[in-house]
Amino acid sequence: MSLGSGIVLFVIGAILAFAIDVQVSWVDLHLVGYILMAAGVIGIILGVVLITRRRQTTMTSRSAVDPVSGEQVSRRTIDRDGPLV
Repeated sequence: MSLGSGIVLFVIGAILAFAIDVQVSWVDLHLVGYILMAAGVIGIILGVVLITRRRQTTMTSRSAVDPVSGEQVSRRTIDRDGPLV
């Protein structure tokens, strides 16, 4: 579930819970609205956690001496999981 779908669920739940004044005998629309709002909050939290996990960067540095020429060789690797915005 992405951040956008969590926001959509929250908005639809708020509309059902607070803006609609329709009574249906087989379902309580206010309760469904509150459930959708809770699912939306969970979706927003998961979306934020996944976005922050994607931005982690791993950096590895290695130094060694080349046995043939005696020069010091440095190698640096940067891995990024996802785009930086």
